[in-house]
Amino acid sequence: MILREAVYHRPGLNYAYAADRRTLHLRLRAARGNLLQANIVAGDKYAWEQTVVSVPMRLYASDALFDYWTAAVAPPYRRLKYAFRLIDADEELYVTERGFETRLPAEPTLFFDFPYINHADVFAPPAWVRDAIFYQIFPERFANGDPSNDPPGVRPWGEVPTPSNFFGGDLKGVSDRLDHLTALGVNAIYFTPLFEATTNHKYDTRDYLKIDPHFGTNDDLKTLVKACHERGIRVLLDAVFNHAGRTFPPFVDVLERGAASPYADWFHVREFPLTVRDGIPTYETFAFEPIMPKLNTENPEVQAYLLEVARYWVEEIGIDGWRLDVADEVDHAFWRAFRNTVKTANPDTYILGEIWHDAILWLQGDQFDAVMNYPVSDAVLDFFARDRTDAAGFAAAIGAQLAAYPEPVTMSAFNLLDSHDTARLLTQCGGNEKRMRLAALFQLTYPGVPCIYYGDEIGMSGGGDPDCRRCMIWDEAGQNAGLFGFYRDTIALRKAHEALRSPHFAILEAKRGGSLLVYERRSDDGGRIVVAMNAGVLTAEVSVDVGGTAWEDAYTGTPVPIANGKLTAALPAYGYAVWRQTDG
Repeated sequence: MILREAVYHRPGLNYAYAADRRTLHLRLRAARGNLLQANIVAGDKYAWEQTVVSVPMRLYASDALFDYWTAAVAPPYRRLKYAFRLIDADEELYVTERGFETRLPAEPTLFFDFPYINHADVFAPPAWVRDAIFYQIFPERFANGDPSNDPPGVRPWGEVPTPSNFFGGDLKGVSDRLDHLTALGVNAIYFTPLFEATTNHKYDTRDYLKIDPHFGTNDDLKTLVKACHERGIRVLLDAVFNHAGRTFPPFVDVLERGAASPYADWFHVREFPLTVRDGIPTYETFAFEPIMPKLNTENPEVQAYLLEVARYWVEEIGIDGWRLDVADEVDHAFWRAFRNTVKTANPDTYILGEIWHDAILWLQGDQFDAVMNYPVSDAVLDFFARDRTDAAGFAAAIGAQLAAYPEPVTMSAFNLLDSHDTARLLTQCGGNEKRMRLAALFQLTYPGVPCIYYGDEIGMSGGGDPDCRRCMIWDEAGQNAGLFGFYRDTIALRKAHEALRSPHFAILEAKRGGSLLVYERRSDDGGRIVVAMNAGVLTAEVSVDVGGTAWEDAYTGTPVPIANGKLTAALPAYGYAVWRQTDG
């Protein structure tokens, strides 16, 4: 019997969307394991009899409770009426906008309706993002290339970081180390803030139109961006538009003049004068940080100022994208204006929001191209690093994320495992390099845009802030060359095989209570890659039906035997294998 209470669809958001200018993706939720088959009955509402078709759906994801079915439909006239035909062992049922029917209504009047594929509404992130592998740099700790611009009291490179000390990292240091990034294989950099500020992290902006003098000059960044572009490396800057810093001149004016300041409405002031009482500022801030006053982005003057900032760095300096700090605390209207400004300056600019939870309201094509994909980060770490879930639980968590967003959103999502805001990956893995490799392997073979935090590739460790912000280790004696080789080779695999950059992802094995995870990636032209990982301490036996007769180790090119259409292997504790079909 079909469990009606589990069936769900809505004609929008992640359940019905334009995948491109001609194609709709339609999805339906049902109880896990409940349906044998699902189809879509669809046609044009003004020419139903001439256009009606039946399209089979496929099961593309499952979470702990539900299955998610999908199909692509190309409406002949860019509009569509549709219903669902569901089949289980005992029943056939139709789902329309008004509910459940035992027979398909003769007229589509009350079917679901997708009114029209308007080109302006299609979610279309920059094409280059699908092939990007990001590398996050905390500039104060990456490399000191110019000691002459060091801040006062700079500490020796490699000393223990504190919330307030400085080590002199700068843009010249990044320029000097571009060979390292090229050797690793990354092709995009995400910089944490570079603008003038008082702290080592620079999230308390003083001047949004000026590179912090301890990092260099605006011209230095322009030169660095040009050098990166010559190497095929894109550059993403961090924008802090939710709040400014205590030394931001308009805020200084409000501190001095109170309600009489022409900038009084640039901030959210509850009470004058501006002060702090019992740890709570009389003005709104990021968290309760007195040095980070929240900007009033509904004020037209604030909007004009920040939008000019957004335009300047794209047009004048040539950056390729913005990462937007605390993006979910800024109003949607501002982000729509921000997108219009940035995309006018350069349509290929990547707009990335810092949102830690469900972000679908920002991902409708009118605001962001992506968000930082922390839900996937948590799922990966829970399975590979923290022993909080088994293979089945991990597969369910990943299935839930695949179902949560339209496919183009998943493909542009920013997939990270650590950052300046978290403990480092190796530390989260308890110092176990084998666990770390499994987590990174999944990250680099999963749909979306992977980002590596500086130093992970050479085995750096560190707890939460500020320990995760240690100075980059450049002495080769302190680097893990084997781990660097793993990252380099896995990045090369991703770049070499379209299947690893495609949206096609399918779990082949993930059992309850098990530690073995096997999944497949496919490309549109038939390329196939199978990844098997053992997240447990005991040897795991892999035996998975794959079809085909010729497979090889994707890293080495060594042929692997196929017996009765199955790939078989014994994976040791925290072992992995990546296989590629060669006769497809």
